[in-house]
Amino acid sequence: MPKETYIPCLLRLFRQYGYDGATLSKISEATGLGKASLYHHFPGGKDEMVEAVLDYLERWLEQNILQMLNSSGDALSRLQRMCDRLSELYEGGQQPCLFAILLLGSARDVFHDKVKALFRVWIDAIAAVLIESGMEEKLAQQRGEDAVIAIQGSLILSQGLDNPVPFGRVIQHLPEELYLLK
Repeated sequence: MPKETYIPCLLRLFRQYGYDGATLSKISEATGLGKASLYHHFPGGKDEMVEAVLDYLERWLEQNILQMLNSSGDALSRLQRMCDRLSELYEGGQQPCLFAILLLGSARDVFHDKVKALFRVWIDAIAAVLIESGMEEKLAQQRGEDAVIAIQGSLILSQGLDNPVPFGRVIQHLPEELYLLK
């Protein structure tokens, strides 16, 4: 099978165990591949696996968030669709954000630049929608950052409480809060 087949499984593993906790043994067991087969598909080892997952998430972000935020239509609807798609990605707040996980421990040094770039693109896309709807550029950038803070913070809180309600509440109210604050 092509290595892309294993990306969803790797995403689940890195979300669950983080970079340091997702050992090759756990990866081998979850994918059904022996260690030699893992290295055949991912010669760069665990770093290459994470890069493949980040590439997958980057494509997902482009197709499901950025294209939609950059599309036509009213700002509130586009922000709502963004939140709907994020709710699907994070399974209603039951799954943590891999970006946040990769900013912890030894993975930070390896993946920080890629995660930073993905956050920046996301923030800028939110800000662009707000600017288009009449918000001043500096304030729109701040609101874009605030939106990502709210989403990421609610994911962390939902994980910590074993309760997806905080994430669901943020996702439900965020579009109107962003739009009405202009």
